[in-house]
Amino acid sequence: MAYQNILFDLSGGIARLTFNRPEKLNSFTAAMHGEVADAMARVETEGARVLVITGAGRGFCAGQDLSERKPSNEPIDLGETVGTYYNPLVKRLHALPMPVVMGVNGVAAGAGANLAFAGDIVIAKESASFIESFSKLGLIPDTGGTYVLPRLVGRARALGLALLGDKLPARQAQAWGLIWQCVPDDQFDAELDRLARHFAQAPTKGLAATKRALAASLGNDLATQLDLERDLMREMGRSRDYAEGVTAFFEKRAPQFKGE
Repeated sequence: MAYQNILFDLSGGIARLTFNRPEKLNSFTAAMHGEVADAMARVETEGARVLVITGAGRGFCAGQDLSERKPSNEPIDLGETVGTYYNPLVKRLHALPMPVVMGVNGVAAGAGANLAFAGDIVIAKESASFIESFSKLGLIPDTGGTYVLPRLVGRARALGLALLGDKLPARQAQAWGLIWQCVPDDQFDAELDRLARHFAQAPTKGLAATKRALAASLGNDLATQLDLERDLMREMGRSRDYAEGVTAFFEKRAPQFKGE
């Protein structure tokens, strides 16, 4: 597929996906969703060990492009849009057996904000902001918003964000635990690259198992979670990366993980 709405590169184990509709603050259309889905298939099958997602221009993603209409000029069926495009994308990101790094380079609004929160590691420019803009349109937070917001910031702050739709600066988002790190604008690109290189050389299989365990813990009781930890630890203990990690420890050298 020739991409018109995104940029994509996969090399050295690092997959980089950039939303590339800067004139529209990288808002989604059906065509852009199709390109993202195609790129995600490549991430899943072509040897990536980390996925980095960011936006071109001054925005990360402004959610759905509301100017996209059916031929009849009637509004699109937003429920169908959510079920067809956004829900599968969020599920795919969570299921990826590798870290997903979100680099929020500017405003992340609506579905764009909640898509950012679907990342495993989220860093943002100090000038970036997050807006749960749905209430301004008579809608509800989608793209996992009603699931992730109360789990990240608690009921009171989740309701405030969702019902008021106010702009949340990146620095405050970090303080509230919505994102991993807010960095000065002039350090953003370097930090995003550092994280990408780090994860491309990390024990990918173990990191994927960690993602699985943490996700499962939200619905498990303690006994069930302890059993899962035991099972995953048994599986990881048989991995090549674990053997390499132990060997490197005793040989007093940096491990050379292969993600296996």
